[in-house]
Amino acid sequence: MAGIEAAAVVRYTDARGLGEALAGADALFVYDFLSTAVPGAWPAADRLRWLHIASAGVDPVLFPGLRASDVVLTNSRGVFDDAIAEYVLGVVLSFAKDFARSLDLQRAGKWVHRETERVAGREVLVVGTGPIGRSIARLLRAAGLRVSGAGRRPRTGDPDFGEVHDTAELARHLPAYDYVVAVAPLTEQTKGLFDASAFAAMKPAARFVNVGRGELVVTSDLIDALRGGEIAGAALDVFDTEPLPADSPLWTMPDVLLSPHMSGDFVGWRNTLVEVFAANFRRWVAGEPLQNVVDKQLGYVPTETQGATG
Repeated sequence: MAGIEAAAVVRYTDARGLGEALAGADALFVYDFLSTAVPGAWPAADRLRWLHIASAGVDPVLFPGLRASDVVLTNSRGVFDDAIAEYVLGVVLSFAKDFARSLDLQRAGKWVHRETERVAGREVLVVGTGPIGRSIARLLRAAGLRVSGAGRRPRTGDPDFGEVHDTAELARHLPAYDYVVAVAPLTEQTKGLFDASAFAAMKPAARFVNVGRGELVVTSDLIDALRGGEIAGAALDVFDTEPLPADSPLWTMPDVLLSPHMSGDFVGWRNTLVEVFAANFRRWVAGEPLQNVVDKQLGYVPTETQGATG
């Protein structure tokens, strides 16, 4: 960030010193995108005009004070799209080809022949039609799966999803799908979207994949659905409590794949996040429109939004 330092006074701080560092600051780069320190330090933001968060999700900083302010909010949309899509394809293949059980049998020294599933022709519903959802749809289509979407605006003829269902009517569409992938932003409308009624609506052979936010899911309902055979499996990269508690039943449940919030974390991702902020900072200093401006009422970057000046 040498170029940025030449153009401005840069203060580095951790959560404890955020209030002091915010006083007199014009811009804030929230590099620790899981931090919840910003709301508590907000009273010190006496001249802040722009806040950038190093993630696609903005829920950690989207509190009432920020919503009501004139501060422009931007995110790091675009950094994780392809990496998360690769993760989703990986877990779909893992379920279909029974890789987890093959590894268990290998470690046990057992030769057990089985038949596995094809992925070609399987139906997938991607809940969340932003850039990450689109990358997932394109990659799964390339592997031969048939993909639809669910979002805020239902439509047909979408270039990546074909048909997009209304998320408000999700339960009506869930029975048709073999895989359901959650990647929607966390908003008041999507919090707890996948609850007991949603899992009951899925095929008993369906697998659920969550690469969005843990709070999209009512975890106790998911555990009950897995135990009761209402769905066949789950791949979970995000959780409503992180790290996942050691006593969670999810750790040892069969046909459950867990990863510690890393589906988008490719080698070099941290540098890429800084580069995204640096590029936006140069636009801000030059008075040019910022990239990835979040609609603070919706909680994400609308497709039609091109930018805003700080």
